Amino acid sequence: MTAPMDPDDPKDAWQMRTSAAIQNFGVALRELHETNPWPERPLLPLAINHLMTELWDHRFSQTEIREAFEAAMEDMPRYASGNETRS
Repeated sequence: MTAPMDPDDPKDAWQMRTSAAIQNFGVALRELHETNPWPERPLLPLAINHLMTELWDHRFSQTEIREAFEAAMEDMPRYASGNETRS
């Protein structure tokens, strides 16, 4: 059994901050997707493109970005358990 996270532990606080930032980004994108006034211009491709350029602007290398996206895509079937979308 894993011990609960301790917000006073710097490593646990970092993990909680990371999870919160990523979750908030996902929630914001879902809200923008659902209110997109230009349905012919899907949000997700635009958002992913901007995310990659933002990462590059913040000094992540092209290799780091590409490898992270490729690793995430390779892991997606395991996370999604064969489902195309979350129900």
